[in-house]
This record gives sequence, C-alpha cells and structure tokens, in this order.
Amino acid sequence: MRSTNIIILLIAILIINAGISLVLINQFMGNGTLFKNDGTPVSKTSSAMRSTDITKAVAKAEQAVVSINVIKTETVRGGNGFGFPFFGFFDFPMQRQVQSFGSGVIYDAKNGYIITNSHVVNGATQTKVVLPDKREFDAEIVGIDDAHDIAKLRIKGSNLPSAALGSSSGLLIGEWAIAIGNPYGYLMGDSNPTVSVGVISAINRSFSMRDDKRDYKNMIQTDAAINPGNSGGPLIDINGEVIGINTFIFSENGGNVGIGFAIPIEAVKRVLATL
Repeated sequence: MRSTNIIILLIAILIINAGISLVLINQFMGNGTLFKNDGTPVSKTSSAMRSTDITKAVAKAEQAVVSINVIKTETVRGGNGFGFPFFGFFDFPMQRQVQSFGSGVIYDAKNGYIITNSHVVNGATQTKVVLPDKREFDAEIVGIDDAHDIAKLRIKGSNLPSAALGSSSGLLIGEWAIAIGNPYGYLMGDSNPTVSVGVISAINRSFSMRDDKRDYKNMIQTDAAINPGNSGGPLIDINGEVIGINTFIFSENGGNVGIGFAIPIEAVKRVLATL
C-alpha cells in the first residue's frame, strides 16, 4: 500500500513539473516575455537604454545625407569601322554616357545647398539627388573648386533636413569619428545612408600634387570604413556635427582597409564662401 502511495506521489510530481515546463516554454517561445516570481513581466532592454552617444550623433545628421547619382559623357577613341588596322589614322572619337555615384550632405535647408566632392559631379550632364525619405531632386551645380575637390549643389524643395557644420580645429587623435554615406546603395536600390564608426587616426595629413592637379592639404585620417560611394558624404563627431567631407582611401584592391581621408570642414567652409 505504501509503495502504491509513493508511485502516485511520483506521478503527481511529474505532472506538476510537466505543467511548469509547459508554462515556461510558452513564456520563452510564445511571446518572448519573461516573468518575475511575483508574476510581473520582465521587460526587454528598451531602445532608450540601447541609445548611445554614437546613435544620438547619427540621428542628428543622417537625414541630411543624400545619394548623388550622376550621368557623365565621356569621349573615347573608337574603331575605324572597317575591321582592318590602320594604325590609328582613321580612328574617330566617340561619346558614351557613364553613370557614377557619390554622397553629399545638406548644410543649408533654406536654400537647399549641398556639399560634395568635385570628382563626384565634375563633367556631369545630369545630377540627381535622392534623400533618405526617397524624395528625388534634379540638382544644380552652383560651383566647383576642382583643385580642392569641393562642389556646391542646390536643390529646390520644402522641409529639407540639414546637418550642422562643426569645427575641425582641435580634433583629438583617438576620438570617435563617424562616416555617413551611401556606398553601393545603388546596387540595393536603397537611399538610406550607411554608418561606419572609427576614430580620428591622424590629422594634418598632406599629399603632394597629384596627376589630377588636386591639392589635398591637412587632411583628416580615419579608420572609419569608407568605400566607393562614400565620397562627398560627411565625417561627423560625437556631437553629430560635420567635421570633414569623406574623399578618398588608400587601398591596393579598391576596398576599405581602414585608411581613409576627409577634407577638414574648416577648409570646406573657406571654399564654399567662394562658390
């Protein structure tokens, strides 16, 4: 009789344990909500708790970062059309349209002014600007300073966002640097900017005059990832202010290796004042 009672007790314990397990499984797998001992739910980490100085800085600037789609006309040497080599005597120039992409940042919402690199838009026959909210505008090239690789564009629209221009004076080696732009966005059909984070690796990096006659002086070096399509986009600080314009990288294969350069915003401001 005693053994029968023990068996009944064990079965009851197993049933109770099974019920508790089912409740826990339902809590974990059903809606992902956990409960405290008193029955009150344990909340997930809120977005406010996940917010950092970096996410706050990005939020201040990202809506003003635009994609720039450009059509350029290039002249190339064509064939002679006869199928025979004439050593170039009968070759003739041909024109072809080439599409290229870059980034930019709206810094004056009232007048619709945008900063980008001159190499993004120089020679463009058509320039289209796409905002993160998917609005598209035909852009006017207001001015180009090719020697310093800066261009000023203008779009006409209402309720335009803008990013604040900060200062590149007094930058600290090792402080946060955030690159925003739209690398390869055209492949994904997505106008939302991409964010990459690094530090200020060095300042006052200067380069000898290049074959393209561009003069890069006192550049900001950063290890924040910069890739094709980032050119013309902003480099911002932890306050969400623009401290430079992302311009080029050092790379043997064309991809990011953590050595990128931005034109200091103080130099950009001086150029903009002349355009």
